[in-house]
Amino acid sequence: MATLEIDEEVYEALKLPEGERSDVMKLELAVSLYARDILSFGKARALAGLSNQEFQRLLGEREIPRHYGEEEPAEDIEYAG
Repeated sequence: MATLEIDEEVYEALKLPEGERSDVMKLELAVSLYARDILSFGKARALAGLSNQEFQRLLGEREIPRHYGEEEPAEDIEYAG
């Protein structure tokens, strides 16, 4: 597993309880990387730690359109099966 280092001052500046910081950072990173077409839906969803429905709903709330890469249809078929 790779580790992302964040300066302690930045991490502490998050106005969230310490136990929620890591989850929020992963969620925001996942959404951002998906929106920029860097991660597929499945990989971004996994990074965020959300179900397909939860991640789809989050994207909708943020008005981020769903896009399909080469592996997306296969992931959807696997999920549906």
